[in-house]
Amino acid sequence: MLFKDQLSFVFQHMRKNKLRVTMTVLAAMIGCAFLIVLASVGFGLQETVKGEILNQESVTEIALWGDSALSQEDETFIQEIDHVNVVLTRNEISGLIRSTFEDRETESIAIAVDIEDQAKLPSTLSVGRLPKNANEIAVGYHFAQSLLNEKDRDIIEQKSKEASEQNTWYDGSEEGYKGELLNREVELQFMDSETFEYLDQSATFTIVGILDEPDYEFQIDNSILFSDDLFVVQRNLVSYPTTTIYVDSLDYVLPVLDELKENNYQVYSPIEQIKELDLFFLIFKIGLIFIGTISILIASIGIFNTMTMAVTERTREIGVLKAIGASPSMIQRLFLMESAFIGLLGTILAVIVSYGLSYVINAVLPHVVSFALSEDAPNMAGITFSIIPMSLVLLAGGISIFVAILSGWRPARKATKIEVIQALRQEL
Repeated sequence: MLFKDQLSFVFQHMRKNKLRVTMTVLAAMIGCAFLIVLASVGFGLQETVKGEILNQESVTEIALWGDSALSQEDETFIQEIDHVNVVLTRNEISGLIRSTFEDRETESIAIAVDIEDQAKLPSTLSVGRLPKNANEIAVGYHFAQSLLNEKDRDIIEQKSKEASEQNTWYDGSEEGYKGELLNREVELQFMDSETFEYLDQSATFTIVGILDEPDYEFQIDNSILFSDDLFVVQRNLVSYPTTTIYVDSLDYVLPVLDELKENNYQVYSPIEQIKELDLFFLIFKIGLIFIGTISILIASIGIFNTMTMAVTERTREIGVLKAIGASPSMIQRLFLMESAFIGLLGTILAVIVSYGLSYVINAVLPHVVSFALSEDAPNMAGITFSIIPMSLVLLAGGISIFVAILSGWRPARKATKIEVIQALRQEL
């Protein structure tokens, strides 16, 4: 029997039992679609988390552990490593700093950096420039908002009380200084690192730059950035240095990280999280695929039933085929082809349905989750809940078709054992 005749035989009998075959295909479709959509959640969450890490500016940064500044020898060694752009030491000044501007005050944390090294990095300023000498500063994006007088404090206290009664909170964004701060002078008082009290003596500094807005809405930045020339003027300041190594490309972070570790430097990079996340999500996705496969196995019961009924109903035809010389392997192949086509049709429909469901999930679910949590919950719009890569489609399709063929194998073997005489005696 030619291959096209075999196909004709299979399709002819599938058409005879349209309802039963249709319901079996739908069962296979549901099982396969459940597997794809369920596993797509693992792929979607993995992509979202990895994207969040990779979109951070710190992704090309390597943090050097330790509470002391690098020696000149160490700094020179690290700087000479291929693809290292900048070795920047930030000195966090001990205690808070009180800023006085007109009738307003605020308290801030502060850091001092080597401005030449800082200037080699992408700009972190929204307006202005970096401080060039000891009496210039750059301030955080919310520095003006944090400059409050007594009237502002009373208003914030009242609004916070009203917000608390409504189970919300007030961030004070409507108060604070509303004028221009750039190139204005501000009085700063440093804190004694031993007594943690402000020194009586204040110093005048000029605001020459304002830092970028923080990445997250809940972050309030009213910090102060100094040039490290400050330590020449304020000799009694205590600071805590932290060193960050900047690599010129994401591709070279891990090689630089490995070289530093080989030379006994204690270092860490956010990129290491990705390796850990990949392992976690691999296990997570395997678990989801395993659960989804169970649904396909349940659908396989329907395929087994359909194929068993097909063999029973076609006993006489099988006898005729054997009588005219059809081999057992050909008869088995005919029934396996039918079960494979049922699995294939179910898989094709499942892929179409899965992509549609994935689109709906990504469009609707973020809004549903945000609404269900509360108005104060983080914005879920950037979260991708479902992604269907081609590898998942091929894997789910392969499992579905394989299970379909496996379900038809037993009935197909049964068909090959039907005796010709008995089959031909069966009444139509």
